[in-house]
Amino acid sequence: MQKILCPHCGKEVELSEAFRHEMETLIAKETEEKVRKAMKEEASLEIEDLKKSLQEQSQKLDEMRKQELTLRQKSRELEEKEKEMELTMSRRIDEEKQKITEEVLKKADEIHRLKELEKEKVISDLKQALTDAQRKASQGSQQLQGEVLELDLEENLRASFPQDTIEGIGKGVRGADIRQIVRSPLGTSCGVILWESKRTKAWTDDWPAKLKEDLRSEKADIPVIITTTLPKDVPSGLGLYQGVWVVKYELTLALAQLLRKNILDVARQRAVSAQKADKASLLYDYVMGHEFRQQVEAMAEVYSEMKSQISKERMAFEKIWKARDAQITRMMLSTANIYGSIQGHVGDGLPAIKGMDLELSEGE
Repeated sequence: MQKILCPHCGKEVELSEAFRHEMETLIAKETEEKVRKAMKEEASLEIEDLKKSLQEQSQKLDEMRKQELTLRQKSRELEEKEKEMELTMSRRIDEEKQKITEEVLKKADEIHRLKELEKEKVISDLKQALTDAQRKASQGSQQLQGEVLELDLEENLRASFPQDTIEGIGKGVRGADIRQIVRSPLGTSCGVILWESKRTKAWTDDWPAKLKEDLRSEKADIPVIITTTLPKDVPSGLGLYQGVWVVKYELTLALAQLLRKNILDVARQRAVSAQKADKASLLYDYVMGHEFRQQVEAMAEVYSEMKSQISKERMAFEKIWKARDAQITRMMLSTANIYGSIQGHVGDGLPAIKGMDLELSEGE
C-alpha cells in the first residue's frame, strides 16, 4: 500500500488513512461554517424582528403624540370658546344694563308726562267748577291720578287701534273703565277686551274677582287690569293672575297688540270652520296658555346649559390626557426593557434604534 507524509505531523501514513483524515477535517470545517452561518442568520432574523417591533412601537408613539396634540388643540379651542362665550355674555350684560337705563329714563319721562297731565286736569277742573275741584282735592290725589291714567289709556288705545271701538265707562256705572270692541278690517266685531286701571300704593286681591264679574255681565272675552302696583306672583310686569291679565302701564300697548291679534286669529278660524263651536273656549285656552312665560324662561336657560357642557368636556379631556400619559410611560419602559434584554444577549453589535437613545436618556 502506498504511503505519504502527513502534512501536519510529518509521519508516514497510508494513503487511505490520510485521505480519510483530510475528508474528516474538511467535513468538520464545512459543518462549522454551516453552524456559524445558521447562527448568524438566526441572529440577523432576531435583529430584523426587533427592528420591526421597535419601528412599530415608534409608529404607535408617533400616533399617540399626534392624538395628544389633537387633544391639546381641542382643549385650546374649548378655552377660546369659553372666553368667547364670556365675552358674549359680558356684552349681553352691558346691553341689558343699557336697556334697563333706557327703561328707567323712559319710565321717568312717562311719570313726568302723567304728572303734566294731572296738572292740566287739575287746571281744567278748577276752571269748570271751583267747588268740584275742592271736592276732588278733599278726596285725595289718588282718585285724580286714576282718572288721568284712565283718560290717557283711552286716548292711547284710540290712537293705536283706530278701527276698534273704544268706549269709556262713566263714573258711577258698574263695570270696568274701558271697553274695547275689536273689529276686523271689514268692521266685524270679533271680541271685547275690558280694561280696568288702578293707581294705588298696594295691590288688592279683590280686583280680579270683581273684573271677572264685570266680564260675565258685559259678555266680554278678556279682562285686563293695568296697575302701578303688581301682585307678588307677577314680578316681570306682565302675567296671568287669578284668570285676569295683569300688566304695568308701560307694557299696556304691547299686551293690547298681542290680545287683539289672538282675538282676530280666533275669529278667522271660526269663520273658516263654522262647525267648530265653543269659540270662547278656543280663545280662552289660547290666550291663557303658558307660551309667553315659556319663551322668556327658555332664553334664561341657554347660558347655564352651555357653561355646564363646556365644564363636562374639559373634565373628560383631562381624564383622557392622564390615561394617555400613563400608557406612553408604560410603553416606553416595556420597549426599553426589550431593547436592553436583546442588547445583553447580542452585545454592542446591536444596531441603534432611531429615537431610542434619546428616549432612554429622557427616561433615565
